[in-house]
Amino acid sequence: MKRQRGHKVRLYLTPDQLVTVDDQGHGARAMWNLLHELWQMTPKCQRSLARMDEAIREARKEIPWLGAVPAQAAQAVLKTYHRAWVNSWKGRAASPTFKKRTSRRAVDIPQGRDLRITRLSGHWGQCWVPMVGLVKFRWTKDLPVGKRADKLNRVTGARLVKEANGWHIVFRVQTEVDEPKPHMGGGVGIDRGINKPLALSDGSFREHGEWLRPKEKERLRRLERTAARKRDHRKPGERNSNRIKRTFDQIKQLRARATRRALDWQHKATTELADTFGVVGVEDLTIANMVRSAKGTVEAPGKNVRQKAGLNRSISGEAWGRTVTMLEYKLADRGGHLFKVPAPNTSRRCHACGFITEGSRESQARFVCKNKTCGWSGNADTNASFNVEIATRNTAPQDIVGARTWSLSRWAGREASTTHPVAR
Repeated sequence: MKRQRGHKVRLYLTPDQLVTVDDQGHGARAMWNLLHELWQMTPKCQRSLARMDEAIREARKEIPWLGAVPAQAAQAVLKTYHRAWVNSWKGRAASPTFKKRTSRRAVDIPQGRDLRITRLSGHWGQCWVPMVGLVKFRWTKDLPVGKRADKLNRVTGARLVKEANGWHIVFRVQTEVDEPKPHMGGGVGIDRGINKPLALSDGSFREHGEWLRPKEKERLRRLERTAARKRDHRKPGERNSNRIKRTFDQIKQLRARATRRALDWQHKATTELADTFGVVGVEDLTIANMVRSAKGTVEAPGKNVRQKAGLNRSISGEAWGRTVTMLEYKLADRGGHLFKVPAPNTSRRCHACGFITEGSRESQARFVCKNKTCGWSGNADTNASFNVEIATRNTAPQDIVGARTWSLSRWAGREASTTHPVAR
């Protein structure tokens, strides 16, 4: 089967190349904004890709700094913008908006043949970036280039992206692989949380420490206070000084370091889970609704706004959606399956008796069933993972579920417990 993956590496640019790539990034962002303005001004009956394409060609001829964007990259901006509207019309995303100067800069290289990727040594490679020249990058993964490349195994394109620690290139790699054999590992339910990032229904946990060390967290707080003080002393409408820009860059670098550590942990944890289990069940959470602000309106202000803001930051810091995305494609590569089950009451229901009893969730970490005929007690996240496993076994196809061992295979409770009323 055909597999498409992205491979991201850091570019090592010379000072002149850095200036050129920065100009391309700003030009691509400006082109997006000009397209957005033109789209809004054009009557609906006259909007078309051909009209927008003609506008791009004229703009690149007349405006020098737009001419810094390669022609194919400019066409890619138009295609990406149109695709954003298609996703909006189909309800998959919000409508495209104006891109701020602080937004993430990116430049497309649509054709893989233009990259001319070569390996220089065991740890270094180089590629061709249009209007920039040959650029060195760290060779961290074998790419299908040179004699190893063919119609089915090749680099189909790339994208330059600006991160806090410099410019990176993301290669789009297409490879032909054999269909994976069915993964006969056991099944498990996983509950995602804050105190316990991943709680498994076999009773184990996957945990991590703080993303930033104590000294790094203190430095981040100090930089944020400095930035706030400098903002307060700035006159309305005044542009940022070089010193406050430098402070913002230092804050970005620290936050990017925390993000890289979180990504590293997520990759290691999800790879281990995908290697071990053949079927994984998770809650089908609407995370965007969970992290909404509790401010409310002037007429109906919200309650516990500061506490809710702290919870929202914790949820966003765990990146639950990214964890599920990683698990999904890694399980598929290994012949496993991931199922999403309904989330309501998984943390309130006792898995042992199947009842929802008021007061059973004693705290964020402890669950004690108040049903007089049960009395099960244990970690609240583990109980939720048991409920996720039960829901997965009840809803997933039986030919997949029945072929595997489960941590609750000896569970003697009622399989239809999800329909039981609240016990008082």
